[in-house]
Amino acid sequence: MARKDRPKAGGAKSRGEGAVGGHVGKPGGKPGGKRADRAPRRSREQRRAGADGSVPTREEILEFLKTAGGRVGKREIAHAFAIKGDARIGLKRLIEQMTEEGLLSGNRKEFRPRGGMAPVTVLEIVATTADGDLVAEPVVWDAAEGERPKVLVIAGRQTEGGAEGDTRTLGTGDRILARVSELDDADVGGFRFEATPLKRLPKEKQRLVGIFRANARHGGGTIAPVDRKMLKDWPIAKGNEGEARDGDLVRFDIVGRGRIGVPEARVAAVLGNPADQRQISLIAVHAHGIPDEFPEGVLDELKDLVPPTLKGREDLRGLPLVTIDPSDARDHDDAVHATLDDDPDNKGGWVVTVAIADVAHYIRPGTRLDAEAQKRGNSVYFPDRVVPMLPERISNDLCSLREGEERPCLAMRMVFDRSGTKRRSTVLRGLMRSRAKLAYEQAQAAIDGHPDDKTGPILETILKPLWACYEALSKARDRRGPLDLDLPERRILLDKEGRVRDVVIPERLAAHRLIEEFMIQANVAAAELLESKATPLVYRVHEPPSKEKLKALQDFLASLELKLPTAGSLKASDFNRMLGQAADLPVSDLVNEVVLRAQSQAVYAKDNAGHFGLQLKRYAHFTSPIRRYADLIVHRALIRAWKLGPGGIEDYEIADLTRVSEAISQLERRAMAAERETIDRLIAAHLADRVGATFKARISGVTRSGLFVRLADTGADGFVPGSALSGDYYHHVEAAHALVGSRSGLAYRLGDRVDVRLVEAIPSAGALRFEMLSDPVKGTLAMTKSHRPGRGLKPKRRPMRR
Repeated sequence: MARKDRPKAGGAKSRGEGAVGGHVGKPGGKPGGKRADRAPRRSREQRRAGADGSVPTREEILEFLKTAGGRVGKREIAHAFAIKGDARIGLKRLIEQMTEEGLLSGNRKEFRPRGGMAPVTVLEIVATTADGDLVAEPVVWDAAEGERPKVLVIAGRQTEGGAEGDTRTLGTGDRILARVSELDDADVGGFRFEATPLKRLPKEKQRLVGIFRANARHGGGTIAPVDRKMLKDWPIAKGNEGEARDGDLVRFDIVGRGRIGVPEARVAAVLGNPADQRQISLIAVHAHGIPDEFPEGVLDELKDLVPPTLKGREDLRGLPLVTIDPSDARDHDDAVHATLDDDPDNKGGWVVTVAIADVAHYIRPGTRLDAEAQKRGNSVYFPDRVVPMLPERISNDLCSLREGEERPCLAMRMVFDRSGTKRRSTVLRGLMRSRAKLAYEQAQAAIDGHPDDKTGPILETILKPLWACYEALSKARDRRGPLDLDLPERRILLDKEGRVRDVVIPERLAAHRLIEEFMIQANVAAAELLESKATPLVYRVHEPPSKEKLKALQDFLASLELKLPTAGSLKASDFNRMLGQAADLPVSDLVNEVVLRAQSQAVYAKDNAGHFGLQLKRYAHFTSPIRRYADLIVHRALIRAWKLGPGGIEDYEIADLTRVSEAISQLERRAMAAERETIDRLIAAHLADRVGATFKARISGVTRSGLFVRLADTGADGFVPGSALSGDYYHHVEAAHALVGSRSGLAYRLGDRVDVRLVEAIPSAGALRFEMLSDPVKGTLAMTKSHRPGRGLKPKRRPMRR
């Protein structure tokens, strides 16, 4: 609904006509100030209404509450209608009757019409209309009052709240303090209420989450925080444990100090029991505030989804596309096909089709489904569960490219020459039917001469052309010279009880690289096609390493007699040459990891800065709209730019791309942290019964306070406190990534192989503490030059031998 077509809000104080911030009478009054509890000025007739002992009618009270600009309780109603003496008893009875009849909500200090809203309240923006207006809902709402109302937010101008209230910077997921007015015509646009933002509220901070341990004898207990940075138990006094039982995951608040001055906590909510549910990822989900349930309003929209037809779509059902995914994949959002180009001008060339689930057909701008997807930003993958970006009805059904079933898709058709150079590309909106669902290992086995019943019939016609095309694309990839790090990815295997059964390093197959390269090419093509139409989009940006990180890396490499060019002329291929030289060193895997740490964080951005790691001038995510919101934006942009039908990106979305890019980048980092912490907790639980055991490890990090070590068998990370190192005073030599003994000159260095003993395992925090068993080694020249006398890490005293 355009602003010029909006009805004016009811009440004399609507739209800032004197009342500011929910206060009546004095412009500029602050919420919660002295005037907030005063009743609005009423007409002379209304003030005389109770003078003769009469009580106002139900209609008069409801009209007064609708137009009141501040908190209104029984006292304010009596004052507004000049009700005194015995007439107050009648007013009290009338209000009680109206409450019982469902006409009023609230208490004696604050009343409002049933289904109405407080004049100043906290709202969460949940969607955007087709005209770019923001739609909000009250954060706190009693379900007994009916459906949570939709509120139209007056957007696009500076408000009384100053810069903090500037609605031009607001978007889905933001919370605001707003002044709410009821509209005269509740049917216009479907909105009953209109809101003026007063202040943007800060984002919710990371929650205090821990494991409750009950004191069976005295009541209360303690909470062991899951945040490894605050590894101290918080006491819970009897009565402050709420409904929590021993072992429950709880959210807690710090409530003050007890009788002996020790800070105490109180259970705010019981979140579940990870041990009972066999879901240790529950800790990370709640600790990071990851939404793991879809609101009813979002799920209600699934009922209105319309299946696609061929109208306006290319019929791709006869094209033998196949999906190749992990064996346990539940959603399939990409399918591939390759065939020799029959163009005589492109002898030996290839036509590649990458078909991607058409999520934009179902998730339209301005809907609750879209708002929820943007709020989540991406799916989060844990070893024991997946928290999806979209409801399962969409991600695992309607948009999953299932074998033999018709599905809507956006397809990138690309033509390559025999050397793998792309000649042109086209985007299509089609209807497809997957010919086969294959696992990576299954497809690779067929190529290696071991086809099964499913891959045998399609080996010559589908699989071999895919691999032949990949050989051509590999040549172009090699010429491009993307960063090629050798970092094996460990995979956690769980048993039926949710415990770690094994930690494996899956073999990196040609099938993995084939799909990866096809996806990269489709992503590049999407960015190029949008740029050709001058359509704004969200790029995937990866900038070169910063000067500071590069300098630290060069210092480390110098200790190994390895070199890199300076920042100005640095290319990914320079890293690859250096990594090739380091391949024969005993610390080659650590060199790969240090190089990874030196890289910038890849982000989403409206402005293009290229992709350093892939050595691409332009790059966008297009191939996974089921699990990444950035891809959905790119799909919408392509639909609009190439006039492919409904569901294209809207003007207000384009105007909001900078904010959305920053938001989904932060959500991606949140997901990565939650996934990493969950793996740490699973491994810590796996090793908890092996305290005292000895492990082979490698020093993976050196800090002033101690050493990080990574176990050889499981890849688990742990810490050796510097104060526990024996026999010397150790100084941190940053340039050499080492702790150097003050007297001996011996050192513990990044990359050294060591033996360690497990001293403590805290599964709830994913923390492992080790004792160093190996002796330090002779330092390098770089360490000697860098070392200066000073304060070091005091050694642990060894017990006297007896």
